[in-house]
Amino acid sequence: MIADLKPFAEYKESGLPWLGRVPGHWDVQKPRHIGSLLKGVGGTKEDALSAGVPCVRYGELYTTHTFFVRKPKAFIHPDRVSNYTPLHYGDVLFAASGETLEEIGKSAVNLIEGTAVCGGDVIILRPIVPVHAPFLGYLMDCRPSANQKATMGRGTTVKHIYPDELKNLLFPFPPVPEQAAIVRFLDWANGRLERAIRAKRKVIALLGEQKQAIIHRAVTRGLDPSVPLKPSGIPWLSDIPQHWEVRRLKTISPRIGVGLVVNPSSYFVDDGHPNPVPMLLGNNIVPNGFRLSKVRHIGADASRRLSASRLAAGDVVVVRVGAPGVAAVVPESLDGCNCASVMIVRKHSSFLPQWLAHAFNSPLVASQIDAVKYGAAQKQFNIGHAVDFLFPVPPMDEQRAIVESIGAKCAPVDTAISRLEREIDLLREYRTRLVADVVTGKLDVREAAARLPDEAPPDTIEDDADLGDETEAADEEAVV
Repeated sequence: MIADLKPFAEYKESGLPWLGRVPGHWDVQKPRHIGSLLKGVGGTKEDALSAGVPCVRYGELYTTHTFFVRKPKAFIHPDRVSNYTPLHYGDVLFAASGETLEEIGKSAVNLIEGTAVCGGDVIILRPIVPVHAPFLGYLMDCRPSANQKATMGRGTTVKHIYPDELKNLLFPFPPVPEQAAIVRFLDWANGRLERAIRAKRKVIALLGEQKQAIIHRAVTRGLDPSVPLKPSGIPWLSDIPQHWEVRRLKTISPRIGVGLVVNPSSYFVDDGHPNPVPMLLGNNIVPNGFRLSKVRHIGADASRRLSASRLAAGDVVVVRVGAPGVAAVVPESLDGCNCASVMIVRKHSSFLPQWLAHAFNSPLVASQIDAVKYGAAQKQFNIGHAVDFLFPVPPMDEQRAIVESIGAKCAPVDTAISRLEREIDLLREYRTRLVADVVTGKLDVREAAARLPDEAPPDTIEDDADLGDETEAADEEAVV
């Protein structure tokens, strides 16, 4: 059905080079033509509850909601409602700040029925003309709109966008019946694309379990099934090779440190800054690799001042916050970069860094982290606990053999995961292009929408935002 879509019969020039022609019966509007812009106010994270009045916070527009806010993630007590900005069904919510220009103004339309509020750092577009509310979700965060919002951001370390800038946002605006047809079609198309993405994610999860089993067996039992075993003396770990030792992390490595523990955003610099130094955060680290597509940078002077958090090739970095326990070995290409909110196990002749990273990425350490981690919004652990984590430690020659064996056995699994992740990326890019082409009138979906069966509105698009980091591949192009 998608392949059969055709352009409209008649177009007119929009007067906007980036938009080109629009259908002849559509308008080109600005926010002030369809509603009013206001700034949300209110509250702190300490107000958050597991139940109560739904509350949308600006950060959730990046992490949770894609196009629509259908299900609240956060709640506040009814007694606190007066301190927040009330929301109406159909309000478009824009994040007023962000870390990059590409993210600034990330938006979603509020489709929560009943009482709901938003916190500060949210800009609200409240329609005053007839509109099909879900259409605004697709329209205001499609790629052409996102590109415009990126040009409106201000600031260096943290980017901001203001109502005065957003009022100049330009967008095509079809009649309301066509808005409904567009939503009907895109919901149908997105539902099918999302089912394909989820199916691939399930396969990735199964492959991940297979990889975990390979690693766990190697780091707890070694490679020789005939070697004599002995009790480990650890409740959560059974027998280990007789000649291995059970040691605490602080006896394996004499040098354990922590990355910058204060908010690193005050050190970030723009891309054009001379001699920028990468600042690795927890979300840049994946098992045995690094995701560098969105890495931020600090200046060389700041890097020298933060020498304690500077990394060297061969160091093992372990995520402390968010996905605690994920570990990777610093490659030569990242020698000298800085890090924040991670544990650093400095390279030392007493262990092989690749072996230790595998041990951290196995259930061997996950169970110990589960026993000491804390935090409601983001799980984390203290280094004071981590230094006492227990490891079954083989001799150095076996550490090398284990690393080689894991690499050989996991290579086909990593290749399959990487291929599936690339397929998911292509599906997402296709979805992005399809939404942009439909909401800007490049494709006419009226007849296709009319032929679709009645279906319940999907919520899979929004759910996909929560899955974004669950199974990120360690072999994608941005990983070294």
